[in-house]
Amino acid sequence: MTLTQLRYLVAIADADLNITLAASRVHATQPGLSKQLKQLEDELGFLLFVRKGRSLESVTPPGAEVIARARAVLAEANNIRTYAANQRRESQGELIVATTHTQARFVLPPAIARIKHAYPQVGVHLQQAAESTALDLLSAGDADIAVISTAGSVPQAGIAVPLYRWRRLVVVPRGHAFDAGKAAPGMAELARQPLISYESSTRPESSLQRAFAGVGLEPQVALTALDADLIKTYVRAGLGVGLLAEMAVGVADADLRGWPAPKEISECIAWAVLPRERVLRDYALDLVNAIAPQIDRRDLRKVMEGNQEPKWPHPPSWEELSQTITS
Repeated sequence: MTLTQLRYLVAIADADLNITLAASRVHATQPGLSKQLKQLEDELGFLLFVRKGRSLESVTPPGAEVIARARAVLAEANNIRTYAANQRRESQGELIVATTHTQARFVLPPAIARIKHAYPQVGVHLQQAAESTALDLLSAGDADIAVISTAGSVPQAGIAVPLYRWRRLVVVPRGHAFDAGKAAPGMAELARQPLISYESSTRPESSLQRAFAGVGLEPQVALTALDADLIKTYVRAGLGVGLLAEMAVGVADADLRGWPAPKEISECIAWAVLPRERVLRDYALDLVNAIAPQIDRRDLRKVMEGNQEPKWPHPPSWEELSQTITS
């Protein structure tokens, strides 16, 4: 058997047994793919799929076992290629980062610029998605790194590296009733206002919902968005009080007034989540260091190789980190 045959086999499984689609994905002809599948079955001595005419109807029990093992073989072959590319210090390739709009828009630009400067022949592709979707992309092998945030809990989809801590801000347009007061609005005042926040804010398990429930209040989430810029747009339109990441509010937002969210709304942590049991190119680890300089790339590599237990530095605040990465 060959790696090509195993790659074709996995492509058929991933294409829901559609040989035409599988052939197009691996840049092969349909007859060529079918021939390789037949040769593999002949060598193994049993059928991998149940046929109905010329179509594949289902995977046989032995076929399911072979497909699972083929995935492992292909993954390890890719690890060997990646390891070899690192040893040769190749500077070409692709880096796929699954991340949220807030990270992509307000945090990653200086780090991506450093990577592009150091590795001009590396293509960087940002896949913007909600946190859960970003982790799904990582788990499926469709991303090299996920950069997401949680309210303290450690992501379980891979090796989670804490980058920095950040707060949410309460934001209103100038002239709003809150703007007249000197003190930051509290939880009771926020509960009486229509709120505009991230899409995840409507979920019962979200940190925002839990914060209000913890003081016996229920928030009025009037509008949600994945995009922090959209949240600010609707705040400016007078549709409610914004609750968004502090990174998303800057000098260009002088027409808005903001305060740190009440202490009941917990601080968040931004994480770089790396895939387990996959060798990453050096520039992928350099990106983590570019986002969070306190992370030593050598320690990161040792943890990924299983040669060191993770003992990450305490993540700095966004204010502390931003002064470092932009200086």
